[in-house]
Amino acid sequence: MDPVAFRLGSLTIHWYGIFIATAVLLGFLLARRLGRHFGMNMSHFEEFLIYAVPIGAVGARIWYVLFNLEVYLSDPITILYVWQGGLAIHGLVLACVGFAVIYCRWRRISFWRFTDAATPALLMGQAIGRWGNYANQEAYGRLTDLPWAMYIAGGYRHPTFLYEFIWNLAVVGLMLLFIFRRKPLPGQVFALYLAGYSSGRLWIEAFRTDSLMLGPFRVAQLVSIAMIIAGIALFLWSRKRWKQSKGGEAGENAEGVS
Repeated sequence: MDPVAFRLGSLTIHWYGIFIATAVLLGFLLARRLGRHFGMNMSHFEEFLIYAVPIGAVGARIWYVLFNLEVYLSDPITILYVWQGGLAIHGLVLACVGFAVIYCRWRRISFWRFTDAATPALLMGQAIGRWGNYANQEAYGRLTDLPWAMYIAGGYRHPTFLYEFIWNLAVVGLMLLFIFRRKPLPGQVFALYLAGYSSGRLWIEAFRTDSLMLGPFRVAQLVSIAMIIAGIALFLWSRKRWKQSKGGEAGENAEGVS
């Protein structure tokens, strides 16, 4: 696949950029819809997005550079060359969650409800963004003779970007069912994101050929294990917190400070 979608004079439009822009737009629309379901102010999502996009991009770059320090320290100026590739989704996620903590305190809204509305949208965006990896012929797996292998980089390989696309959409579907058919407690949808996405990334990463490494370990797998544990703990903590609360009513204080 040609990574260039089309050209307008001297302007070159890449498929990667189109997929990322589509992911941001659709994610934003879904977050607004879920925010309305939880009774939140729609303007919060618009404002958050303005800051979150650049912050997420910087976080994704910093994460990638940290695990390739030898390469970048030899020529530090190349840290700024983001057009040459080198972004890591875990860096984006951590940066956006960290900013969400600050933003929710600033606007005095519930961090847990905000992330409950935002994380299904984030995961859908991650799914769509994986097709940008396909366009750039990156984030693929090792050689295989399985029937669904794709011809990439000179051989038939595991289409790990496709695996993650399918997995992420399935988890998004599960999260939406949980939201609209049940009454999730604050933080439980976010917990599903942490555990659900990471469970898929844990096994998909094993097929990748371009993993960031920490000694003999794949960084994404280490982070995934930590996120799975955090997701399970958050889900259980949310139930315990609800049972101990005097109101005991799921979803209360949707706009309250927490």
